[in-house]
Amino acid sequence: MRRIGLDFDNTIICYDNVFLSSAKERGLLRSDFSGAKQQVRDAIRMLPDGEIAWQTLQGFVYGRGISGARAFAGLASFLRRARAAADTILIISHKTEYGHFDPEKINLRQTALGWMKDEGFFAADGFGVAIENVFFESTRDEKLRRIAAAGCDIFIDDLEEVLADPNFPATVERILFSDHADAAVSASYTICEGWPSIEEILFP
Repeated sequence: MRRIGLDFDNTIICYDNVFLSSAKERGLLRSDFSGAKQQVRDAIRMLPDGEIAWQTLQGFVYGRGISGARAFAGLASFLRRARAAADTILIISHKTEYGHFDPEKINLRQTALGWMKDEGFFAADGFGVAIENVFFESTRDEKLRRIAAAGCDIFIDDLEEVLADPNFPATVERILFSDHADAAVSASYTICEGWPSIEEILFP
């Protein structure tokens, strides 16, 4: 029985379609533009006042727009396997309470919890994740301290800079969730291209 920590944004939840459609609706991208979140971000940041436009878009997508986001393919199977193995799932996310430049001041932590509830994360007949095992932290340092304090045996994150941080707990096994790389092993963490690959590694 292991304690498996998961990041939330862009690890559990995929916003690619929401970012793309919302950017087009706001006239930030051409109607024929295609790409995932990173391509949308890079294109918007090249615009005049692009950084502000990008942060404003983020505030909407992570708040009111979250209903259009979807869980990454393969995540549901992974969570079911973890539950069957009696592993404990912890969700530990660096997430501020409110988005930048959001005039509505929507609480991003509450919208994330609402999305997880709607997706069956906390349901007894769903994934059975304990809501008290969901933690939102205001800074990366606080997130790293929470990973250690929560006793994670494994942590899965989409950001290399988190896993490679000198303050990342040394005893925790690290998995980089990256759909832009083939499965490989770095000096300090494993790289997996998606949840099916992670499931194969943790539940062989």
